[in-house]
Amino acid sequence: MYSLLRPLLFTLPPETAHYFTLHTLKVLHRFKLTQLVFGKMPHAPCTVMGLHFPNPIGLAAGMDKNAEYIDSLAALGFGFIEVGTVTPRPQSGNPKPRLFRLPADNALINRMGFNNQGVDKLLAQVQKARFSGILGINIGKNFDTPLENAVDDYLVCLHKVYAYADYVTVNISSPNTPGLRQLQQGEELERLLSKLKQAQQQLADQHKKYVPLVIKIAPDLSEEELTVMANKFLAYKIDGVIATNTTLSRVGVDKNSALSNESGGLSGAPLKARSTQIVQQLSKILKNQIPIIAAGGIMSVADAVEKRNAGASLVQLYTGLIYRGPTLVKEMREL
Repeated sequence: MYSLLRPLLFTLPPETAHYFTLHTLKVLHRFKLTQLVFGKMPHAPCTVMGLHFPNPIGLAAGMDKNAEYIDSLAALGFGFIEVGTVTPRPQSGNPKPRLFRLPADNALINRMGFNNQGVDKLLAQVQKARFSGILGINIGKNFDTPLENAVDDYLVCLHKVYAYADYVTVNISSPNTPGLRQLQQGEELERLLSKLKQAQQQLADQHKKYVPLVIKIAPDLSEEELTVMANKFLAYKIDGVIATNTTLSRVGVDKNSALSNESGGLSGAPLKARSTQIVQQLSKILKNQIPIIAAGGIMSVADAVEKRNAGASLVQLYTGLIYRGPTLVKEMREL
């Protein structure tokens, strides 16, 4: 069905098509048609970070920034869903157009800029959801918060979402918020990890519930930078790593494409090899002490298996879902 609908969706501007699709899913769910259309959730339970996942197939952050579509997206068969990125205050993100399709490359370029309605609105939606799988909440900083105060934004979000999340992802790797990736290095990273772990312990005591902290990293790190980061994750007992966010590289993209030079983060098939390489490098350093969630270029079951073989415990979809549709989730029943 999706293969027939996709050409029509692709005649719409990407951001318009995105919301049209989400609203359509919501209508299907409201009339209890989702299981009829998409089938049952794949049953392949696994335990990661002390959490019990119905299956290892997740939806990456960015698809449902404000947690408005959790239940309808869950009906596609995901074992876990990550909402956000959310910031303390609402923000409109970067000017439009800010999302671009590269169909010949099975890729997207986005420079959304953490557009969201703020953490309070997100939590209001989370409390309405009935999703029985694992819910991750992805947190970031407002664009106008100085980098030296970034940790304050992350702490605000962590305190607010803690009681409602199964795990919290700290996004320090989006290329679309100026300066954000500096938080992956040096004293900025040390300070962020230290403050977040202190807050996590306080919140665990307060809520009588331990919520894992996951860090989402960029694919554009050197082997040396990745090694330093991974060792800091071990030192601070970070609970998980998502590898990876989008890339600034244009390797693997058709240079003749009119959109290939658009600024922003690239996702989809061209990112697959680099993302897998990062997973492999992380796995060698972390030695199963910290689980890895793989994202980036998963367009087929074979791609997901490749990520698992590289050392990932879980996988997340985003661009593959846009190009392949719900069929991709169904195909992963045996993952």
